[in-house]
Amino acid sequence: MTLRFSVLASGSTGNAFYIESEQQRLLVDAGLSGKKMDWLFGEIDVDPSRLDGILVTHEHSDHIKGLGIFARKYNLPIYANEKTWQAMDNSLGKLTIDQKFQFDMESVRGFGDIEVESFGVSHDAAEPMFYTFRNNGQKVALVTDLGYVSERIKKTVEDADAYIFEANHDVEMLRMGRYPWNVKRRILGDSGHVSNEDSGLALADIISNRTKRIYLAHLSLDNNMKDLARMSVNQTLAERGIEIDLHDTDPEAPTPLYEVSTVTERV
Repeated sequence: MTLRFSVLASGSTGNAFYIESEQQRLLVDAGLSGKKMDWLFGEIDVDPSRLDGILVTHEHSDHIKGLGIFARKYNLPIYANEKTWQAMDNSLGKLTIDQKFQFDMESVRGFGDIEVESFGVSHDAAEPMFYTFRNNGQKVALVTDLGYVSERIKKTVEDADAYIFEANHDVEMLRMGRYPWNVKRRILGDSGHVSNEDSGLALADIISNRTKRIYLAHLSLDNNMKDLARMSVNQTLAERGIEIDLHDTDPEAPTPLYEVSTVTERV
């Protein structure tokens, strides 16, 4: 069996990502209510009681809103780095000691037949990190919530079969929008979020012939639109001679389960 995944929800109102292999079923973040999380799993016909664990990226509420409730309901272990645990522990409610595990930044950990690599990102959280997933020569990269894509990150996530990649805002929409300037400055800064244009520039550097699927993620409800994000990223990629289909994510509904192809080159 190959890797299969669904972006359960993506956006400023809540984030969750599911990935599975023959041996493992992992959830990354649970940023929606427990009831909504159950509904999302129902939409992709996956039983959450069969999950093997939850990986956490950082402590912002749109990534951990339902984490404590969901972990208690299904008695799931949670994996996060030490600083993230310190930042979120009081907001999760009571968890047993055998539900709390440390997963250090810039490290690799095996979950059954899935090898997970964590990497740090620039974002205004305690110690935010995201992940790549490897199984049987396949690679999936989850890259959102970062102010810029460093060369170190590019090296870590390059040459993946599939990307879930941030395209948070259109710069002009953000500048002209209703947000107060201090919020705009935070989003535009090095610890904020990646714009459509910068998303395209980063993707142009990291995708290869084996890359078959890209999902644009964490779109701002106020400062972006799905069509605009796709058009902007596509234009940036096309200027560098790259043509690839881009796929939407949604803050309220999951993407269909996608099975990573064993074909090594994009047609």
